[in-house]
Amino acid sequence: MRSAVKPSVKIVEVGPRDGLQNEKQPISVDTKVGLVERLVAAGVTHIEAASFVSPKWVPQMAGSAEVMARVPKVPGVHYSALVPNLQGLESALAAGCEEVAVFAAASETFSQRNINCSIRESLERFRSVVDTARAQGVRVRGYVSCVLGCPFEGAIDPEQVAGVAVALAEMGCGEISLGDTIGRGTPDGARRMLEATARRLGIERLAGHYHDTWGMAVANIAASLEMGVRTFDSSVSGLGGCPYAPGATGNVATEDAVYLLHGMGYDTGIDLGKLAEAGRYIGEALGRPTSSRVAKALAASCA
Repeated sequence: MRSAVKPSVKIVEVGPRDGLQNEKQPISVDTKVGLVERLVAAGVTHIEAASFVSPKWVPQMAGSAEVMARVPKVPGVHYSALVPNLQGLESALAAGCEEVAVFAAASETFSQRNINCSIRESLERFRSVVDTARAQGVRVRGYVSCVLGCPFEGAIDPEQVAGVAVALAEMGCGEISLGDTIGRGTPDGARRMLEATARRLGIERLAGHYHDTWGMAVANIAASLEMGVRTFDSSVSGLGGCPYAPGATGNVATEDAVYLLHGMGYDTGIDLGKLAEAGRYIGEALGRPTSSRVAKALAASCA
């Protein structure tokens, strides 16, 4: 009897960029490349590996061009980089990036604190970035932050999230990643936000990006799966946070997300054991234990 084909879910690994950018200590190019190599060996196929921002503002992302030059070029593995403006895009194009990402916020106050402009101004700023990237045959992904709450404004209207997501899509962003930047969202809130956004854009264009500050990230992934979302951002070992969101901790750990997805019958193409090894590698480099509950359980079961 033929076994049923498992439905697939795409994991976008953001640890090398979103995860490491919040570290206090400098991180060498060798360490970043070593992490990417281990993620690829674990079967991760979509990796946000770099950020072409000024090292003055995000020193941990220095050396992004060298990272992009050295990451393993493996068929089926795709790398992306964050770009804040045309200058960053030019650097990303020179480094051979095949996909870039731009970022907006669903909160006016967060937008001002993060990139020193209003939501409307940020979207206008990104229009030329998206146009130039697409003219060069480079895919563009859009991020919307603070979709389930803002550290300065509190609750965010789901329709506000939907409006920003639609604006990014209309200017040419193919996939829209919806980020719970402060990690306070709950499944009910995630459903309401996704309903509002999918009503105007379609669920197939959306990705979930959940931080785990209040321990709700895995629950929010499960709720998003029920809504039809099939792409999720995650960070190995639970790396991350946000320098402009006080108290926000890391992204959902990729190990935890993969364990959940496999347990629910979804295929990610990722080897959980090798993924945990990648998490141990970066944890040792940073001098601290993993934040992944699954990785801790795996280590305890092998002890």
